[in-house]
Amino acid sequence: MTDERDKGLEERRKRLGAKLAKVRKEEREEDARDDRAEESRKGYAVAMKLSSEFISAIIVGALLGYLLDRFAGTSPWGMIVLLLLGFCAGVLNVLRSAGKVAAVHPMDRKGGENINKGDGA
Repeated sequence: MTDERDKGLEERRKRLGAKLAKVRKEEREEDARDDRAEESRKGYAVAMKLSSEFISAIIVGALLGYLLDRFAGTSPWGMIVLLLLGFCAGVLNVLRSAGKVAAVHPMDRKGGENINKGDGA
């Protein structure tokens, strides 16, 4: 009787091991799908950020150009010039955010006054 009981237990343990292996495999596949979905969401978030920076720079340039034309009477030149400047600023913002153009170094903002201070030149 104990032999039959041991055989039954061994058989149940094998079935349980097979089920556990199947569940673990499914969990790994699900984790892989979740990782791919997360990467996709990150890419979408970056795309939305870059596009909103670009569009907002153009809108600000156009709005400032319109206001300049309205109050200074320079129509249509203020709108044209500031719209183009807004477009350029939008492109520069996108390139900086994407890491294609480096941000301005703090020493360059000061005019480089401390560059050769230590070498006696």
